[in-house]
Amino acid sequence: MFDNNLIAYVALGSLFVGVVLGFVFNRILGRRKLNSSEYLAERITAEAKKDAETIKKEAVLQAKENLLKAKTELEKEAREKKVELDNWEKRIRSKEDNLDKRVDVLTQKESAIENRERAIPQKEAQLNEKQVKLDQILVETREKMEMVAGMTSEEAKKLLVQAMEDAARHEAAAAVRKIEEEARRTADNKAREIIAYAVQRYAGDFVAENTVSVVTLPNDEMKGRIIGREGRNIRAIEAATGIDLIVDDTPEAVVLSSFDPIRREVARLSLERLITDGRIHPGRIEEVVKKVQGEVDTIIRETGERVSFDVGVHDVHPEIITLLGSLKYRSSYSQNVLQHSIDVSYLMGMMAAELKMNVKEAKRAGLLHDIGKAVDHKIEGSHAVIGADYAKRFGESPKIVQAIAAHHEDGLNNTLLGVLVQAADTLSAARPGARREMLETYVKRLGELETIANSFKGVDKCYAIQAGREIRILVENEKISDNDAVMLCRDIIKKIEAELTYPGQIKVTVIRETRFSDYAR
Repeated sequence: MFDNNLIAYVALGSLFVGVVLGFVFNRILGRRKLNSSEYLAERITAEAKKDAETIKKEAVLQAKENLLKAKTELEKEAREKKVELDNWEKRIRSKEDNLDKRVDVLTQKESAIENRERAIPQKEAQLNEKQVKLDQILVETREKMEMVAGMTSEEAKKLLVQAMEDAARHEAAAAVRKIEEEARRTADNKAREIIAYAVQRYAGDFVAENTVSVVTLPNDEMKGRIIGREGRNIRAIEAATGIDLIVDDTPEAVVLSSFDPIRREVARLSLERLITDGRIHPGRIEEVVKKVQGEVDTIIRETGERVSFDVGVHDVHPEIITLLGSLKYRSSYSQNVLQHSIDVSYLMGMMAAELKMNVKEAKRAGLLHDIGKAVDHKIEGSHAVIGADYAKRFGESPKIVQAIAAHHEDGLNNTLLGVLVQAADTLSAARPGARREMLETYVKRLGELETIANSFKGVDKCYAIQAGREIRILVENEKISDNDAVMLCRDIIKKIEAELTYPGQIKVTVIRETRFSDYAR
């Protein structure tokens, strides 16, 4: 027990001694650390003070530099502002000087205006006084002139206006006459030369067609066979061909009547073959007519191709070739239209060559200008418009289409090619014998021409000559002067163009004769 206590006391003592020694040791070690920390702190503080002094010096230097820089900039801005203010001051002074000058000028003007305003009433009074005097003088002068002239001022005005109108009319007539003479000296001679050259180089044949065809029979017995039992053969022929078959008392002949020349030609050829064959009955008639119809179509096509080749017009649409070939069986004023188209094509080519134009284009326009006559019985409208529509539809150029459409017009829209077509068309139609008219129509046109000429004042006598293509008018020389004759001729031409329809052109000649007579004693 004692040992155990002793051990416990020893242990406690050892523990106490250890604690005391640990405390002492920690105290000593703490003092050392404290001394070391104080030294380190003093060192850091010393270095911090040095750095702070350095930073302070640098900050002071930077502040001084910034201050100097700011001062320099402020001085520069101050100088610039001063210069700018000096300039503004100079401008303001200059404007003030100008304003002073303007004020002086305005003051002078105001003074001048005031002086003029003061003088205006006086001048107005003087002018009014002069106006009154002038009015009195004019009235007195007018009265004296009326007394001397024996007429009033209104009568004098009318007389003066009439004299001026007469003078203007005479001057206009003289100017027109001079212009026409100058134009004739230049254009007319050249046109005559070109036309004469073309006409002399070309002379074409012409074929006249009628609205009826006569088929010759070998004997009168053939008429009965053509008529058939109860007229059945005639009815079959008329139904198959669309024409009228006339059987009358004409010996050894029958007449085929139709306005369609192609149908008439088919009927003629069919009837001739039936007569040659001898077998005439409805079945045979239909067979022959159908065969001949195909042959005529072939002839039409071949004719169109041959004509276009002969004239030198190529690359024509097949439909236009067919229309061109069908013109072989059509006529206008008894002139064959195909032959007329050939004439126009050749004349166009010659005139175009003289004028240095496109010869092929001119020939093409001349050849196709009347293709509308091949279809105008089926479609409404003039043949020129119909032909132009077909030409446009089948690929012809706009120049050709325009020439076809305008070849019967004298409008301002016509082209040089259209004018050439008109000239060639007139030349072909005006050739003596090319066209024939009925006697009644011929006489009627002559009478209408003379009636129009006699409707004008101052006309003494008139005579229509050259088959109505020229009218010569004799005027009374006491009533119509030379200048009046020029105007009368133009007025008659305008009235003829407005009231008459005629192929080609009509020449109007006004003749004024002056005779002087005296006696030898």
